Amino acid sequence: MDTWVWWLVAAVGLGIPLVVTAMPEFGMLALGAVAAAVTNALGAGAVAQFIVFAAVSVALIAVVRPVAMRHRAQRPELASGVEALKGRQAVVLERVDGSGGRIKLAGEIWSARALDSERTFEAGEHVDVVEIEGATAIVM
Repeated sequence: MDTWVWWLVAAVGLGIPLVVTAMPEFGMLALGAVAAAVTNALGAGAVAQFIVFAAVSVALIAVVRPVAMRHRAQRPELASGVEALKGRQAVVLERVDGSGGRIKLAGEIWSARALDSERTFEAGEHVDVVEIEGATAIVM
């Protein structure tokens, strides 16, 4: 069997722990093995194949791993303040129409206005907050 086939077998063998353990380093080593298989297919000797395997694997681990770890450590951005209120549901306290009204939003009483000026919401109805303009919630 040709040497490049053994490199591909090694790549698949390194890909299995990548899937099982979710450790990206195995994938980087598998790519190094694929690069070594290509090197063999181009006619290079065994020493060149091992050098390419080591160089590609180390380069990927040195470059990609820190970027992946930094990306993994970032926390998702959380909405706070007024941005956190958009999309929430509120209860109408006083009739809300295009000119105004009152709602209870996140435990607080807010002035509100209907997004559609022709629409009205009566006390007790649930509305969705679309936007906050100053101290007024725009609802629908």
